[in-house]
Amino acid sequence: MLRSSARRDVATTLRQALDLCSSDHVAVKVLYFLFHFVGDYWYDEYHNVGKIMRLKERGVRAEAEGRERTAQYWTAEAQQALRARRARLEGAGGAADAGYRRARNVVMFLGDGMSLPTLAAARALLGQREGRPGEESQLSFEQFPTVGLAKTYCVDAQVADSACSATAYLCGVKANLGTLGLTGAAPRGACAAAPPAHRLHSIAAWALSDGRDAGIVTTTRVTHASPAGAYAHSADRDWESDADVRADCERAAGARGGAGDVQRDIAHQLVHSYPGNRFKANYTFLLGLSSPADIDRLTVILGGGRREFLPATAIDEEGAPGRRLDGEDLIEQWRQDKVSRNVSHRYVWHRAQLMEAAAAPPDYLLGLFESSHMQYNMLANETTEPTLAELTEVAIKSLSRNEKGFFLFVEGGRIDHAHHENLVQLALDETLQLSAAVARAAELLPEEDSLLVVTADHAHVMTYNGYTHRGGDVLGPSDDLGDDGVPYMTLSYANGPGYRAPADGVGREDVTQDDYHKAEFKAPAGVPLESETHGGEDVAVFARGPQHAMFAGLYEQSQLPHLMAYAACIGPGLHACD
Repeated sequence: MLRSSARRDVATTLRQALDLCSSDHVAVKVLYFLFHFVGDYWYDEYHNVGKIMRLKERGVRAEAEGRERTAQYWTAEAQQALRARRARLEGAGGAADAGYRRARNVVMFLGDGMSLPTLAAARALLGQREGRPGEESQLSFEQFPTVGLAKTYCVDAQVADSACSATAYLCGVKANLGTLGLTGAAPRGACAAAPPAHRLHSIAAWALSDGRDAGIVTTTRVTHASPAGAYAHSADRDWESDADVRADCERAAGARGGAGDVQRDIAHQLVHSYPGNRFKANYTFLLGLSSPADIDRLTVILGGGRREFLPATAIDEEGAPGRRLDGEDLIEQWRQDKVSRNVSHRYVWHRAQLMEAAAAPPDYLLGLFESSHMQYNMLANETTEPTLAELTEVAIKSLSRNEKGFFLFVEGGRIDHAHHENLVQLALDETLQLSAAVARAAELLPEEDSLLVVTADHAHVMTYNGYTHRGGDVLGPSDDLGDDGVPYMTLSYANGPGYRAPADGVGREDVTQDDYHKAEFKAPAGVPLESETHGGEDVAVFARGPQHAMFAGLYEQSQLPHLMAYAACIGPGLHACD
């Protein structure tokens, strides 16, 4: 059930929506807002709290020093750290080379919300599924030669969200909570399009500028915070379609019509703005091109989120409505753009269509497999939806046709969503799917010229606890009992929807009476929240390939794209090729 504060915000949003309705399509607009905005608060969105607090103007927040709000500050910090690290490694005997000089290809794998306890529990689950005790198991990337730690805080927040963190690990600059591709000088929710000085270029754009291709693979909507960090400039991560921008901005800014200073929504930016409109691969898998002159190269976009590209009057292939209020069909606009360029292209929404297209790839391939996010692997329709490993393989094989190399972003995005819902087995299984995708990439790409980096954007508040015997069921109860004599689970959460209120005269609920092996079992939580929160601890970084040794140590998350660019000799700053 929605909290009272959330219900009030939904009611306010609906009143604003009604104010926006003109005499044209009034019924459609009203039904659209009733269905989508209330529906989003009930199920689809996992980060409502920050949005609600922002809309309420949550009072005075601690101001970071002015210099942290500039790109120059974080770029200088990263470059200084790079120089120090290279000098230290060279002083140790030339280890900075890691046996190879330059990375032709770079693949960054992102486990959204993949905390250290998530890794430990997932490896135990992996081993136990294979009939072993489990603790001794390794995820594919845990065998990589170099491990580091990244600090995930934002300019204005102690605990990060997926937007400010995406700006850090893809653009090399820390940002404000909820903002994408903008410096800390841009406050969340500023409706006017950000000035050029506040806009950031991602490592995907750096790769394109070098004549390489760039791609994204994700199990979320292609317009969601993590993948959008590669191409979007948005003062609010939630502005995925024009309906979202309207809901927050149009009453203040006036009708959209001639209001050129209002920022475009994220989906529109992907189809019509650089670098998204030059990308070549995503699960998305977005592939990109270095300049308008390169537009005839092969291009693929694969992922979830059809609704952000379709008008509210349209129904997609699986019976779900679109969300756009501007009447634009961005999928059809994508098609028409390819027709005008006289390049081969294909739009797919089904796994069979994807595999057919992958056998003989067109110049441009667009695949959107769900109205919203991709389904959880354990609950997915295997006939209609490709796996993360399959999409990664298609992306790599497509991108590898560029002799200069590529940058590919691969996200296991639903680890985060399962944690928010306290669906612990689903979170661990999604982690195993990411591990399988990394393994597939490692098989396809030679270590001597391909850098693989695996990390997370932020942590979660799942804890791995108790004094259970070796090989004990990681999804089950601890061998120990609470002081109240009631069992407790090996995996539980500090907060979230898995909270069980103690019954009067009975005390804490014995959750072992539930079927804790079912996929949608909610692990117990200590504090009742509609959606579990992120955690503020550091996240792991694993690296294999050229310059992998540079990724050791503890550092700011915003150093990651600078480290990858150093190894690949792209973008601004210090390069291994220097």
